[in-house]
Amino acid sequence: MSAEFVNNLQRQHLAELVPYQSARRSMSGGSTWLNANEAPQTPAFPQAPQWNRYPSFQSAALNQAYADYAGVTSAQVLSCRGSDEAIDLLIRAFCEPVRDAVMITTPTYGMYAISAATQGAAVADCPLIASADNSLQLDIPTMLQRLRDQQQPRVKLIFVCSPSNPLGNLVDSGALEQLLEGVGEQALVVLDQAYVEFIEQSSAQVQISDWLARYPQLVVLRTLSKAYGLAGLRCGFAIGQPEVMDILRKVIAPYPLPEPTISGATAALSAKGIELMQAQVAATLEQRERLLEVLQSKTWVEKIWPSATNFVLISVADAPAIVQQCQQAGVLIRNQSSQPGLSPCVRISIGSAEEMDQLFEVLPA
Repeated sequence: MSAEFVNNLQRQHLAELVPYQSARRSMSGGSTWLNANEAPQTPAFPQAPQWNRYPSFQSAALNQAYADYAGVTSAQVLSCRGSDEAIDLLIRAFCEPVRDAVMITTPTYGMYAISAATQGAAVADCPLIASADNSLQLDIPTMLQRLRDQQQPRVKLIFVCSPSNPLGNLVDSGALEQLLEGVGEQALVVLDQAYVEFIEQSSAQVQISDWLARYPQLVVLRTLSKAYGLAGLRCGFAIGQPEVMDILRKVIAPYPLPEPTISGATAALSAKGIELMQAQVAATLEQRERLLEVLQSKTWVEKIWPSATNFVLISVADAPAIVQQCQQAGVLIRNQSSQPGLSPCVRISIGSAEEMDQLFEVLPA
């Protein structure tokens, strides 16, 4: 990727912005640390290792562990407070308020538009369209036309969620490649792969380094919240060209991840941790098949959307009534009817075998 490409896309003032050098980043070594205004110990947790110290700006061990897992280099990885922070960082770094826009493809993950609004960026919506397999897919001609027309505000970021939340399906790889080819150096394409581990026989895991090498305008978002079961730790990753990661490092907080998160996430990415994750994914996919069998027998289910995730989206006659019936019995599922084109729909997450048994008991006959 050329430096000119990055400079053309980033917000103008970032070119001169020097990354904040916190006490931890500006100095290393030494045996007595009196440079960061830290307490000498943690009174409430005397056994906690180093909790009195600020964590690393970017943990070399954590970033290397995820780089090894994803098949990329550590220079291509930025660890964040969940992939939600990565979304926010990208918009802050590349979109001038009012003048620039992000492109989304509804129905899609809501944080793209929320983060854009927070930063004063516009939202260009190119809704998904029906495909031959009865799923919803990218409308590539409309997306590229909106990009080429150069109308203000200018599109700087294109968010694509695959596997999709809330739909659950995969974006067609050929369409994604067509999008990347058509975008060229006009924008960054941000591929949100929060659910990538649930893709059976996933080729996406293998291809990421190849895709990044072929398409320098690609940024991939990942998280440990889903398959790894670490939603409470808040750990995600942005993966892209080192030049893009360097720009994000200018706007990320000085200490984005707390030490317990760094330790837990690094351990989860060990060989044993990955093995345990994969076993849990297999169990989740088994429970998803159980749910699909039950739903196929329900007359009130009008459509079961294809799923490559740990949830299933269904079209029903009366979404509020079904959600309320389950809630009254203590089982929470989500009404997705407010999403464009999804009225009325309900999304059901895949839990443990015991949790799914509870759901089956309270679903309408």
